Amino acid sequence: GQVNGLAVHQIGDISFGRPSRITVETFMGKKGLVNIEREANLSGSAHDKGVLTLSGYLGRTFAQNQPLNLSISLTFEQNYHEVDGDSASSTELYAILSSLSGCPIDQGLAVTGSVNQKGKVQAIGGVNQKIEGFYDVCKTKGLTGHQGVLIPVANVKNLMLKKEVVDAVEKGDFHIYNVATIEEGIQILTGTPVGIPDEAGNYPEGTLYGEVQKKLKKYLDRELMLRLEDTAGRRTKR
Repeated sequence: GQVNGLAVHQIGDISFGRPSRITVETFMGKKGLVNIEREANLSGSAHDKGVLTLSGYLGRTFAQNQPLNLSISLTFEQNYHEVDGDSASSTELYAILSSLSGCPIDQGLAVTGSVNQKGKVQAIGGVNQKIEGFYDVCKTKGLTGHQGVLIPVANVKNLMLKKEVVDAVEKGDFHIYNVATIEEGIQILTGTPVGIPDEAGNYPEGTLYGEVQKKLKKYLDRELMLRLEDTAGRRTKR
């Protein structure tokens, strides 16, 4: 339920990228998706729209045969200035899927990319600054050969990276993954296959989306049980 997002900061004429930790908690309830930045008045309208889009994807993928009994709390950790734009929406969705499935995300990777309700990863701005910013952080910590950045495939044509980053990629010290869908991205981040649903829409046991379905069914079954217990209690009082 935690992932490295990427943001571009500007000071005067200088812009640079840096990672930002995004965390998610998922639990029973009907609050839906709570964007803590929005609740704290630290979220712009474009970011709010991007967050709301995530509910569409979750409903499309996991609520065709049963309702979602789900509350989600999402935040940018230690962020005290306004967040805007939808370039972190895919990152936020990855964190949600990680939290629900219990599959941890590789913290040597960072993510940027917008996403639509169909799960298609869309282009964003500042792709070069974001990649170079995360590379610089990894270089300071020590390159391991496993670090890298996930970017939208639509942004590949915009890449104009400094030579040092290009050389590191060619040597295999750093990686740039271009992804077209959420399913591609979450498999890279977790190393766990998403799975292919059967005709009834059920994902295989042991797959990432199978684990998400299992958790959501557990929440729904628990809610129904609590309702029955509450109804039985009221009848007893009468």
